[in-house]
Amino acid sequence: MAKVKCQMSISLDGFAAGANQGEEHPLGEGGESLHEWLVKLPSFNEAHGRPGEGEGADNPSDAVFREAAQNTGATVMGRNMFGPVRGEWGDSDWRGWWGEEPPFHSPVYVLTHHEREPLEMQGGTTFHFVTEGVERAVELARESAGERDVAIGGGAATVQQCLRAGLLDELLINIAPALLGDGERLLDGLGGLDASFEPLRAVAGPEATHLLYRVAR
Repeated sequence: MAKVKCQMSISLDGFAAGANQGEEHPLGEGGESLHEWLVKLPSFNEAHGRPGEGEGADNPSDAVFREAAQNTGATVMGRNMFGPVRGEWGDSDWRGWWGEEPPFHSPVYVLTHHEREPLEMQGGTTFHFVTEGVERAVELARESAGERDVAIGGGAATVQQCLRAGLLDELLINIAPALLGDGERLLDGLGGLDASFEPLRAVAGPEATHLLYRVAR
């Protein structure tokens, strides 16, 4: 059965991004340390059009990422994940962080308060800009994905919105051995959430620990 899923990397002190996110620091100051375990994996490099690159195919983290990424038919993300542009789009030609062929290869629904025409990229990715909120974005993503899964790409605020709305089925938390001290925490402000987290699996990789939960409502 198709599900709405999310995987996010966080620091030991719970941050999904560092402070002062922007074009110079897409993940905030120090935020790159959250993905050092990821960018060297063969599965990650394959997803980004670099087959044969990466190291540690026998690394347990490679299997975790490969499984998490498979069967994805659409993605939902916040505007901050799409790029650093704020306010009206105006004459901005920003087309995302990923170049002309993003790694999604399927529809992506970007949450925003400002309308913008869909942006068709190479390799099967089209960015759709949704102004009606996260529930509508997930609804559209489900329609596009069909029998495949919908991935919540982030950032932290988008994941929180999905949890509050009861939209998320699975949450994979990748804990990197780093301390950021400040920034955006993944599970901030969710006290009293009417949901429970059922542990499904814990995997210890050499550079990250992976915790998979089913979200029950």
